[in-house]
Amino acid sequence: MTVIPAVKLSDGTEVPAIGQGTWRMGERRNSAAAEEAALRLGIDCGMTLIDTAEMYGEGGSEEVVGRAIAGRRGEVFLVSKVYPHNASRAGVVAACERSLKRLKTDRLDLYLLHWRGSVPLAETVEGFERLRRDGKIARWGVSNLDVADMTEIAALPAGKDCATDQVLYNPEHRGIEFDLLPWARNREMPAMAYSPVGQGGGLLRAPALRNVARRHCTSPAPIAIAWAIRSGSVIAIPKAATPDHVRANAEAGAIALTPEDLAEIDAAFPPPARKAPLGIL
Repeated sequence: MTVIPAVKLSDGTEVPAIGQGTWRMGERRNSAAAEEAALRLGIDCGMTLIDTAEMYGEGGSEEVVGRAIAGRRGEVFLVSKVYPHNASRAGVVAACERSLKRLKTDRLDLYLLHWRGSVPLAETVEGFERLRRDGKIARWGVSNLDVADMTEIAALPAGKDCATDQVLYNPEHRGIEFDLLPWARNREMPAMAYSPVGQGGGLLRAPALRNVARRHCTSPAPIAIAWAIRSGSVIAIPKAATPDHVRANAEAGAIALTPEDLAEIDAAFPPPARKAPLGIL
């Protein structure tokens, strides 16, 4: 098994710094077997955190994950997300039950609000807390929320229990370094980075990442993932649907970027100098 660094949640639970994303999985029946095999290989490689959502394939991704982890549920830290329109006090409970059924499990290790909608955050958190009391989820968090939203959550009676904020983060989208990441770090709350290798392949063609990859005798994708988790307080969840991509993602866990590497990436993708709108895909 590949050695994947660990990240500690605020409750002391350790999870792998590199997990597996599942966006776009479960959308085509003829791809399901390959997707399930990729997820199982990822577990074998130590990427035992799997992230899904009721939105992905309208439940199809959760079904793929459920089949992939059959017989291995105890090895997996399972994350799913609720639609904002299902995130009312009662709606989040019903949505969670549907997700559990598709995943063929009796509990989630982490349940996230996918993005902020019209339901008050306080009401969603009340629903999450009910699910936690009932043993349906072990912990809860959010996704695509910026500092103002996180401050609102932190002020709630159960706000200190928010486990993570899952956000877009890669060298092309690093605005969260200006305020959101420091805010989370001060509260010992890790962030979760989706799309750490970018979308459409543009980031992976960047000369800076290619140069760094050559120095490490690897490809640009593991470099991008290693960059995302370099602080020790970020969990990256790249998606992979082929064995080669799965192994490349896991390879990032052993890459230690040098000051020269980081300087070259910074020169190509400068860190933020001011507040920027939260990036969302």
